[in-house]
Amino acid sequence: MTITQYDRAHLAGVIALCDAEGWPSLVADPERTHAVLTAPGVTSVIALDGEFVTGFAYLQSDGHIQAHLSMMAVHRSYRRKGIGRALLEYAAPLTGALRVDLITDTAEDFYASFEHRTFSGFRIYP
Repeated sequence: MTITQYDRAHLAGVIALCDAEGWPSLVADPERTHAVLTAPGVTSVIALDGEFVTGFAYLQSDGHIQAHLSMMAVHRSYRRKGIGRALLEYAAPLTGALRVDLITDTAEDFYASFEHRTFSGFRIYP
């Protein structure tokens, strides 16, 4: 397994992971997805098994204090192998932030395995 920064060559693999998770936001428009993953203040990292994209994480940051894990997915066949943890451990220092906030509706036990504080959160749709 290799963890590396996102490159356009990984785009189809990221979209396939999002599609498998039922996340339409990054599936609908590949060019928009590439723009999101490479936007200023964004850190996007990829887990690879050879050339196969097994996972990805994308974080947004102010570069100094605060980062937010916006999305992370690991291919179902590769879960419980340390890939999610490796993605976060690789990506977090690249953001320049002191902390990473996130919301989850499916992976509470995974995120609780990190040093953390729990807060209430909301997703607002303007």
